Amino acid sequence: MSDQLQRFIFDDYQIRGEIAHAHDSYNEIISNHEYSVEVANVLGELLVATCLLTATLKFEGKIAVQLQGDGPLSMAVINANQDLELRGTARAEGDTTGLSFRELVGKGHLMITITPEDGERYQGIIALDKDSLSGCLEDYFTQSEQLPTRIILHASHIEKPQAAGLLIQTLPAVDQENHEEQFQHVTTLAATVKEDELYTLPNDQLLYRLYHQETVHLFNEQPIAFKCNCSKERCLSSLASISSDELQDILQEQGAIDMHCEYCGSDYHLNESDLQILLANPNETQH
Repeated sequence: MSDQLQRFIFDDYQIRGEIAHAHDSYNEIISNHEYSVEVANVLGELLVATCLLTATLKFEGKIAVQLQGDGPLSMAVINANQDLELRGTARAEGDTTGLSFRELVGKGHLMITITPEDGERYQGIIALDKDSLSGCLEDYFTQSEQLPTRIILHASHIEKPQAAGLLIQTLPAVDQENHEEQFQHVTTLAATVKEDELYTLPNDQLLYRLYHQETVHLFNEQPIAFKCNCSKERCLSSLASISSDELQDILQEQGAIDMHCEYCGSDYHLNESDLQILLANPNETQH
């Protein structure tokens, strides 16, 4: 099953939903790292959650969804754009074997930062005080968007990398008559989905299994893809704030500057010839 997100809507209820599969992208994100099973699974859930958020919030630009805590998993982040091109990384220390989500992150917060192509940057922050990432995100929608939302997230790479999720959400400006009962009905059925079904069943079959007595309309699929924008040029840009004298000192001491991308694992070896543009134009910032 290819990496994709697909929206759907209930014809008879004021409720919408999304299903996301990101198996290949998940594999790309964790393949060049030595994450524990527990850390990798949180990162996989965060990947799927970011896909669901990106489609729900409907913006053009960039989004970053980041966990920060005082537990062994101090940071995990997924960066994406409106085209669902994503990359991510995590930082953890110590033994994380067998730890729950709450034990991994400890006390901390979830930050959702949206940087639109046009308009002002927005950041929402909520406490990581639930037992799951999905519970924290449901709080975000309740507090920030005032939209009742249920989110199911799964990630695993014990046999092979698999990551998928399901979101059910009230439509904005909903007519409240009978809606609470309808939302409860739809989310109760969604909670019966098995992890393997979410990973493997085509979306139409999954929705039929859950809602064969309802009328559900599926929209076109949107592809999800891993994409890291690191490059030698970006490395040079990040070094532009260092004075030419400092760069010369580093070159004399080390012979070159080595830089590593935390997202995709790429390594960049910059020798004196690569750095000539900075050494020759010390006061010009590279773009």
